[in-house]
Amino acid sequence: MESISVPRGPTGFCRWSPFSASTYIKEQELNRLAKLLGRSSPPPRVDRLVVGLGNPGDGYANTRHNVGFQVANKLAKRARLEFDTKAAESRIAEGSLGDLRIAIARPQTFMNDSGRAVTKLLDRYRLSPDALLVVFDEIDLPLGKVRLRERGGPGTHNGMRSITSEIGEGFARLRIGVAPVDPTTEIGDLAEYVLSPFAADERAEADQVIARGAEAAEVAVRDGIKRAMDKFNG
Repeated sequence: MESISVPRGPTGFCRWSPFSASTYIKEQELNRLAKLLGRSSPPPRVDRLVVGLGNPGDGYANTRHNVGFQVANKLAKRARLEFDTKAAESRIAEGSLGDLRIAIARPQTFMNDSGRAVTKLLDRYRLSPDALLVVFDEIDLPLGKVRLRERGGPGTHNGMRSITSEIGEGFARLRIGVAPVDPTTEIGDLAEYVLSPFAADERAEADQVIARGAEAAEVAVRDGIKRAMDKFNG
């Protein structure tokens, strides 16, 4: 069966089969009907879910503990998406990244209850944990470093402990280093450290690692976690 070009808005065209085109049109008609009836439209189908961990509220926005949110923001910007959906106790940006349909989420449950939101997000999109990538701050990595893993335990991170207690350990994760670059620097109170903003002399390095984290997340989603590990774990 030959494929046809279906308009994709001002950004260009994509190649769809006639079956996919008709399915798309039916979905649009159902969404319009739902709005006319005063019902919310069903969530879009997505291939991958990226969840950046953090705490909601302006007071936490620039803290080390919120680099997961910051990477999610940067990834959404790379994909030209907006966090204009509120569902599953999260703020969500839905759309496409290359040929993949993705959802990028920032849970609004506070860090220690991240698992509740992640469970609802997986249910919303009818995804299994192997379609999930979680991005979070890592106190055991120095600022400037990122590390990807296919699966594993939560370590000492409370957000990850919450998630693994809800859905198990079978999902990919991207750790963003937030520890002092100088290993001899004493942190003191850990909670106070991660809930504080980056120091002025760390800000440039922090911006770079957030951008690198977004690039790593994009490669993991687009090309697979192993390709991303080969590129970014060195």
